[in-house]
Amino acid sequence: MTDEREQFAAYVLARRDVVRRSAYLLCGDWHFADDLVQMTFVRVGAGWRRIRDHDSVDRYVRTTLMRTYLAETRRWFRRRERSTDTLPAVAGPSTVDDDVSRRVAVAAALRRLTPGQRAVVVARYYLDLDVAATAEALGCSTGTVKSQTSRALNALKEHLGDLRTGDEVDDVAARPA
Repeated sequence: MTDEREQFAAYVLARRDVVRRSAYLLCGDWHFADDLVQMTFVRVGAGWRRIRDHDSVDRYVRTTLMRTYLAETRRWFRRRERSTDTLPAVAGPSTVDDDVSRRVAVAAALRRLTPGQRAVVVARYYLDLDVAATAEALGCSTGTVKSQTSRALNALKEHLGDLRTGDEVDDVAARPA
């Protein structure tokens, strides 16, 4: 029993930052991301004894994180109004400022997507999962993944509007489904 706890503790120490970044991309709030990571690791820890293939633990954690996020967004106290600020215009031709403002704009556009669309985009383009793996992680059909991806990319294009100087969103949309 001590050996299992040590294995789980070592896994958590090694992977918590990666899981936390993924959780942040899902929810857009570091505090909520920390809660998601904690809930995910509690669920994984409860089932750690039943995991037979320790090479696929990352897949199990991703699935648990995605499903925890979607379950939490359905809770009534998470459905509150969130205020957002408009982004200031980018001043100057600096590429560092442009890069930072693009990241901020993309993160803001990502937060405007529905939870399901956000989960699909993060799974497909941040975690680099294919359609079948995304469907398995989210517990839905591959057709749902494809339609949610299409709607999410169209919404991102709409939200990003003038920012598309290098057609970054078109490059993502051209990626094979």
